Amino acid sequence: MEHIMNMEARLAQLTTLQKLEILSDAAKYDASCASSGTAERNSVGGKGVGSTTGSGICHSYAPDGRCISLLKILLTNFCSYDCVFCINRSSSNVRRARFSVEEVVALTLNFYKRNYIEGLFLSSGIIRSPDYTMGELVRVAESLRLEHDFRGYIHLKLIPSASQDLIDRAALFADRVSINVELPSETSLKRFAPEKQPLDIRSAMGGLKLRIDEAAAERERSKRAPAFSPAGQSTQMIVGADEASDTTILQRSAHLYGAYGLRRVYYSAFSPIPDSSKQLPLSEPPLMREHRLYQADWLTRFYGFEVDEIMDAAPGGMLDLTVDPKLAWALRHRGRFPVDVNRAERELLLRIPGLGTRSVYRILAMRRFRSLRLEDVGRLVRSLKVLRQFIVTADWRPGAALDGERLKAQLAPKPQQLALL
Repeated sequence: MEHIMNMEARLAQLTTLQKLEILSDAAKYDASCASSGTAERNSVGGKGVGSTTGSGICHSYAPDGRCISLLKILLTNFCSYDCVFCINRSSSNVRRARFSVEEVVALTLNFYKRNYIEGLFLSSGIIRSPDYTMGELVRVAESLRLEHDFRGYIHLKLIPSASQDLIDRAALFADRVSINVELPSETSLKRFAPEKQPLDIRSAMGGLKLRIDEAAAERERSKRAPAFSPAGQSTQMIVGADEASDTTILQRSAHLYGAYGLRRVYYSAFSPIPDSSKQLPLSEPPLMREHRLYQADWLTRFYGFEVDEIMDAAPGGMLDLTVDPKLAWALRHRGRFPVDVNRAERELLLRIPGLGTRSVYRILAMRRFRSLRLEDVGRLVRSLKVLRQFIVTADWRPGAALDGERLKAQLAPKPQQLALL
């Protein structure tokens, strides 16, 4: 009891700015904070506060390219769970802080009015109980929406073991909700996060999918029906904390997309933490591995690739870090190229390195009126350096055929010397 009283006394001495410093830093390890796909809310006409459309949004970017235009914080970094990979685990010797509901609401409104952010990404450590913590997160979103008519973006990180009623209420006020699966396999989750139950995660994600589908059907029948997490649900996996291969990670992602209708699976490269367990690796995986996983994920979702195709013949089930996954696949199947862009079907055009979905759409539209030349294709893409080795146009055909390995050596980025400072 005396320890708790001393802790509360120390917390009372922290200023809001000090809490913000601690709890924004504690939230940086969660990558799943994109705001795409949200419903259109705005304050046009002087009604409400905030907007997810139009002007007035100030976007900033972190050095690694992630958008940080959201106020991204934890309600608290106190946590009763002791997940081995988490900096905020109960046994971690980190500086602790806790916001009140009112403080988070005030910060969100003040930051938006100063044009710093477009919305709020809110997560939390587990305090008292999952239901209590989830209830506090819901109170923040409810206050912003109902008391302050806030129409900006809200993303809430859900606690899977909380009651279904609280999860449903969170999704009524949030644009997007997410539940982290944390690791690529349930075996690893049990090993590194014994308090988190895979069944709870599956049940919560499945329940959300059903409610999101039902709400979407209701909205089709009546525009007055309430929105229910209109931007869907997402999740995050930590890459490199366990021994899972890229094949295992991508197969898990494919299952999550299919079973739960996720909008995004986010990949977060493991970052070593102070006083970490001996079970964890001593160094982080290459950041390029995270990037290649995102590229492979994109291929399965928008380019018609299957995971097995991308990973066929991949040594040790790991993506090639020197070239992107589509180019790696094309080099392994050199006999299927070059492809005539004036005749090939859309599905085959999407498999050509250097062509994106928009470029393919434009090629299909243009070739209805005339035969495309290399110059025409060049106006539709960023660069012809790679693309020209895999296509035939009215005036172009690649020269002497190169096998996959020699072509890879020619197309792969040249090694760069690191700066000394």
